[in-house]
Amino acid sequence: MRYAIFGDIHANMEAMDAVIADIANHKVDRLVCLGDIVGYGADPVACVEKIKELDCVTVAGNHDMVAVGMMNPDSFNLFARIAALWTRNSLNDESRAFLKDLPLTATMNNFQITHSNLFAPSLFEYIQTSYDAMRNFECQEKPLCFVGHSHIPVTLVLKQDTIVFTLDSEIDVEPNVKMIVNVGSIGQPRDENPMSSYALYDSEMRKIVIKRVSYNIEKTCKKIVDAKLPEINAERLRYGR
Repeated sequence: MRYAIFGDIHANMEAMDAVIADIANHKVDRLVCLGDIVGYGADPVACVEKIKELDCVTVAGNHDMVAVGMMNPDSFNLFARIAALWTRNSLNDESRAFLKDLPLTATMNNFQITHSNLFAPSLFEYIQTSYDAMRNFECQEKPLCFVGHSHIPVTLVLKQDTIVFTLDSEIDVEPNVKMIVNVGSIGQPRDENPMSSYALYDSEMRKIVIKRVSYNIEKTCKKIVDAKLPEINAERLRYGR
């Protein structure tokens, strides 16, 4: 099976369209979305509708849950909170119902997915340290776990009680190891590369490739400004921060 795995779209329709067009160039059997379909950007309904149309296996992100009133936005910074409340008022009934029904985790044939982590998925803590990674590995029932949330593509590998970090864009899935793969972000990359990021996973070839895709950033920025969302939500897209 070949999977396209992506997340953190953040209501960025231009980035979403560009990634879907890139995925079409590959023979993919299943699309998987790691959540945060909405938040920050100006196209929440269009992005939710696209995910529904594509019939993705999808889990909830923290921005999705805040947008439908299932989480308090107080933990967000000011600009994220303004966008979250704007999004809450912008969703239609169908999009709101879809987001409310999303699970926090899901299990595929040989991998698991979640927005943030498996050890406390409802708290949306980041996997940033070896300790965080080990907590996730302890809860991980499958060899692979795909996550998002940090918007930074990175892979963590557990080998004989040692955790190795890699930023490689091509990763071989070795037997008898556990791996956590952060696929980065479609709509708001934060690794100082403004190009969208997603993963292709071939379970038969045992290979993961992190793909980068360019999109019309200026069009997205204009939409954010025209919607009177915080301008920093647009400006950061230009620099991948």
